[in-house]
Order: sequence, then C-alpha cells, then structure tokens
Amino acid sequence: MNNLLFLFLRRLRAPLITLISVYAVSIFGMTLIPGQDADGNVWYMDFFHAFYFVSYMGTTIGFGEIPYEFTDAQRMWVTFTIYATVITWLYGIGTMLAVLQEPMFGRLMRLRGFRSQVRDLQEPFYLVCGYGVTGRLLVRRLVKRGMRVVVIDVDQDRIDALELDNLVTPVPALCADASLPDVLDHAGLQHPRCVGVLALTNHDRVNLAVAIASKLLVPKRQVITRTNSDLTTANMASFGTDMIVDPFRAYADYLALAARSPHKHLVYDWLMNPRHRKLSSAYKHAEGRWIICGYGRFGRALAAAFAAEGMDMTIIDPDHDSVTPLEGAVVGVGTEAHTLIEAGVESAVGIIAGTDSDTDNLSIIMTARELNPKLTTVVRQNLHQNALVFRHSRCDYVMEPGRIIANRILAQLKTPLLSEFLQHLQQESNVWAHELLNRMSNTVGDDELDSWSVRIDSEDSPAVVNMLQQGHSVPLRVLYRNPRQRDKMLPCFALLLRNADGVRILPGELTELKEGDEILCCGLGNVLRQMEWTVNNYNVLYYVITGEDPPHSLLARLLRRQEREAL
Repeated sequence: MNNLLFLFLRRLRAPLITLISVYAVSIFGMTLIPGQDADGNVWYMDFFHAFYFVSYMGTTIGFGEIPYEFTDAQRMWVTFTIYATVITWLYGIGTMLAVLQEPMFGRLMRLRGFRSQVRDLQEPFYLVCGYGVTGRLLVRRLVKRGMRVVVIDVDQDRIDALELDNLVTPVPALCADASLPDVLDHAGLQHPRCVGVLALTNHDRVNLAVAIASKLLVPKRQVITRTNSDLTTANMASFGTDMIVDPFRAYADYLALAARSPHKHLVYDWLMNPRHRKLSSAYKHAEGRWIICGYGRFGRALAAAFAAEGMDMTIIDPDHDSVTPLEGAVVGVGTEAHTLIEAGVESAVGIIAGTDSDTDNLSIIMTARELNPKLTTVVRQNLHQNALVFRHSRCDYVMEPGRIIANRILAQLKTPLLSEFLQHLQQESNVWAHELLNRMSNTVGDDELDSWSVRIDSEDSPAVVNMLQQGHSVPLRVLYRNPRQRDKMLPCFALLLRNADGVRILPGELTELKEGDEILCCGLGNVLRQMEWTVNNYNVLYYVITGEDPPHSLLARLLRRQEREAL
C-alpha cells in the first residue's frame, strides 16, 4: 500500500505543485485588487472570500460575484484565473489518468488486491506455482473437490486464462516469478491456512527455488514438485521434498505394468486416471518384444523399467554413440520403413514412439501400423496444443507429461492410503486384480471411479466415535448404506483398512470399526458427500444402523437401552 501511494504521489508531483501555485497566485491576486462595496467605497476581498470564490470558480460552477459586484480590474483578473485553473485541472487530470494506465501502477494494484484476497482466506488452501497443463488440471480438480487454491505464474496470458475458466470457487492469481521468496510470501507461503505448495512450472530451476524457499520458511509444510532432470530430483530429495514427480519414470513404470500385468495395470489406471481405460482393453495384451523409438531421457526410463520386468526390447535412435553399447539396437529415427523392418517390427507386439518431436512420433506410429496392424501403439505427446491430433491418432496409449503429473499429485493429495494400496497391488496376482476389476466395474460401470479416505476419530467422524463410546458396534457396511434409504447400498466399497493392528486389504462388510481406523474407499464420486453425512451426523448414523429415529431425551435413551438388554 505504501509503495502504491508513493508511486501515485511521485507521478503527480508536478501537476499538484502547479495546481497549488495557480490557486495561490489566484487567491493572492483577488486580495490585492481593489473593489467597491454597495456604497461606492474602496473594498478589499479577504483571504476567506477569495479562497471561496476561486474554489467554486475553478470548478466552473459559477455562483456569481461576491459579496459585491466586481470592478473591471477584478473581472480581468478573474478571466485570467478561469483559464489558468481550467488548464491546470486538465493537466492534473490527464497526468492522473496516465499514471493509472501505467503497467507498473497496474501491477502494484493487482498485487495489492491479490495480497488482500490471500490474507482474507479462512479455509485451507494449496499454493500452485505454474498454471500450465499440469497446474490447470490440478486447479480444476481441487476446486471441484471443494479445496481453495492460490496460483502464481510468470505468464500473464495464463493468468488471464484462469480468470476465463469460470471456476466454481474464485482463485486468487498473480503474474509473477515464483522463484522469488517475496512473491511466495505474498501468495501465502507463511499463511497459517496454507496446507501445501505445488511447484509445477516447466523449469527445474524455478521448481527447485520454490521447494528450497518452502522448506526453509515453513519446514513442516507439504511440498510437491515436478522435475525433468535426475540431478534436480536428487537435489530436491536431499532436503526433504515430500513428493517429486518425474513424468518419464512414472509413465515408464506405467507402461511396464501394462505390458506385464494388464489387469493390475487397469486397477492402477482406474484409481489414478479420471479418464480410465475400458475393461476390454486388458484382453489386447500379448507377450513379446517391444520397439522403443528414441533413447533420450524417456527412452532410457522405459528401457530401465522394461529390463527390470525381464521384457525383450529393441531400441531405435539416430545417435550412433548412444545405441552402440546396446545389444540389437538400430540407428535411425523410426519414421522410415526400412529402419522399422530392421528392428523387427513385423514380429514385435508393441511400439513406443518416444522422441521429442510430435511430428516424428505420429509418423513412426503410422508407418509401423502399415507394416504390422496388430501392434500395440504408444505415442509421446510433447505439446499440449497437438492434443486434437493425438486424440484421433487411434493409439492405444498417449503419453502426455502434464496429465501424468496431475494424476499422480492429485492421488497423493486425495489420500496417502492410495499409494499404500498401489504398493500392495504389485504383490498380488493378475487373477486377483482381474476379480477386483470386475467388482469395480459392477460398482461404477462406465462412469469415473473416484477414491477417498475416511478416518474414524472425533474430528472427521464424530457420529461414529460417539456411537462407539456408547458401546454400540458399527460394522463397515454401515458406511455403504444410503443415508436417505438405508435399504439401498451406495455404489462403493473399501479397498484398504489401516489401524494400529496393521493393514487389511479389501476388508469385509462385517468388519467392526474402531477409533483410529483409516479406510480407503472407491466408488462414484458423489458417494463421498453421503458417506460424510453418515459419519458426521449422529441422527443419520442411528437411522442407518437401526432404521429408527434416535431418542432425544435421556429417559428415552435409558428405556431404549433397557429394551435392548432385555432382548
């Protein structure tokens, strides 16, 4: 606020001095020029009347000559004063309008409004640095789940796009460099309601600066970042960054799981991706050799993931020095038919076009399809602007880094229990995953599968805790009942239950809940609100368990308890 006022007054210094000077000379001149009173005597206007007259005359209101008619000399001076004050006012107003249109003044005004919005936030919020593809997806989904968000991005066009997104909840946004600690402080890094910082820019240097500033200023604050470099990943991990997402490694593991265990992959896909693949896609899986086109950072991550699974592969890359140490590698881009034939495309089961050129990747897929129409095709999309072309490419998998990062981070923000379940998933058989998929499919059909966690404690589930303290048992299936019609079951089920005794995967409906239990559920997204209603409202929970309205008086509760004991 002080900087804004200082800038405004400094820009208006000259017009203000001019205006004061013109008024001072005009008033002083009115007191020096002699006039006549009603009796014809010489009369001099005092300073009060002179100030009053010049004030209303300078605004061109014009009440007349006071307190007596002016002489010709006074009228001549007034004529000069009228033109002088009008010109001075025009000069002052023009300068003020020019100041208001200055980019620096506009930035300070936006910063002042932004700081005020952030300061007034009373709900928990996430600070998102970077509103690219990843940031935009995350902000939309967080707002959809009822979370507040604050956004920083160095590109004003992205900030304008955020304002045009018509989100349900207003999102404070600022165009600034997120690597500057002062900017992070303005955005609420040290705000008591800030629950996490998401560094999602396209520059590792900026993401690293955000992570360092966050951990230094608020060490216990959750920090999640994206990275495109192994060196930056190691640097971030060294000072305790809570979650570091490498899109290339994440997608490499994703593809390796798809190639090795298609049903496990679909379970993972349904839980992590809002636009999950159909159940029928698991049956296209075939074991065999894969071709990887491009041996950059993505290609190396793929090769490492495939090698860990013991899968056969052939690498294609134009850099002779990179592929020489690799057994069976082929030098080339992969857009030419002879290169793919040399790599054995006719006998391969899948091909991955993973270069850093979208044009080359699409060309590789089209050429490979002509040579082997049965191939499983995977294509890397580098630019979000090419999404329309890739959607119509008919590829089995499209690797878009921004969407991968958004899905991984959102899964972590929703509930850490999901990561624990996915780790356990790796230990199960493909048959077990197949049965789980059928259960998921029967629960949600073709709709989006959502996941959430419920904790049984006095803060998150007061009704359940109250019921347990009264000596009642609360089985898990109570949470599945519709709070409006207890005979109907909600489209959901529990994936995992964790407490002091350990972890149970797919707990049964008759499992009795205890204080301190954490439950990971999956189902349709609208179920969460109904389940929250049950665990938070004692009357609703009582109805769901007994089918009756709860007794509201102490005597009624005692009588009801005696009836149960007698039975």
